[in-house]
Amino acid sequence: MQINRVIYIVLDGLRYDVACSHMGYLHHLVEYEKMSRLRVESELPSLSRPLYETLLTGTPPYIHGITTNATVRRSTEVSVFDLVVQAGGTTAAFAYHWVSELYSRAPFQPMTDRIQHNPDGAIQYGSFYFEDHYPDTHLFAEASCWIEAERPDFVYIHSMNIDDAGHREGGHSRLYQDAVLRADQCLAHCLPRWMELGYDIVVTSDHGMTEAHNHGGTTQADREVPLFIASSRYVPQVSDTCVKQVDVAPFVATLLGVPHSPAMTAHQSIPLKEEQRDGLVT
Repeated sequence: MQINRVIYIVLDGLRYDVACSHMGYLHHLVEYEKMSRLRVESELPSLSRPLYETLLTGTPPYIHGITTNATVRRSTEVSVFDLVVQAGGTTAAFAYHWVSELYSRAPFQPMTDRIQHNPDGAIQYGSFYFEDHYPDTHLFAEASCWIEAERPDFVYIHSMNIDDAGHREGGHSRLYQDAVLRADQCLAHCLPRWMELGYDIVVTSDHGMTEAHNHGGTTQADREVPLFIASSRYVPQVSDTCVKQVDVAPFVATLLGVPHSPAMTAHQSIPLKEEQRDGLVT
């Protein structure tokens, strides 16, 4: 099976309105129709660990069972990592340690699980950090080095500095906005090269951030996040029509060209180009 290359980036805690106002490089690509921007409403509860599972399995919390940030166990669902490996592809993750606990091993042991190389696992190569202030610049540099060296088919990158800033000073604070600007600059350094290497790019977030320094509730600030897509398989557009968060994982699987799991939805809210739809959806 021919697998297309995709880099899936989750900027933890990035709310939709601040992404629209402060991500200048991504919107440069949007203006020149090299990238699309959509709006996503997160599943509930609008918490990190439950939504990591939703973003990688396409299932809502009542199905996958990861309902709190304190639910520390391996995922029991089929993730995008699993689908790529089953199709004969290669995977890598550069992410917060909760991702390791979901798809590699739990509980996380910092002294042994920081760097992982498991050719038989769902995540075949992993670099996992365990402090929320771990610099996004370092994270993207690590991912870039591995991508250049190994060219994995599916790369998952998950950064935490935006969320960390929001918990410190709130979703409208200068600290939060500065973290968004820095993440945008990381992407400005990396995306041109990754796109040159033939990767499709998907950028989104798990949840937003309120002015009260938190998330988990039902407000727009809690739930509305962006979805940026750079792919020749997707019609360039800007849309504020709400996309379901459970549709993102199957959409990523479709971009990769791998079959969906039985539990994944058909991503009706993220349509591909009509002439390529039949060849990509399985």
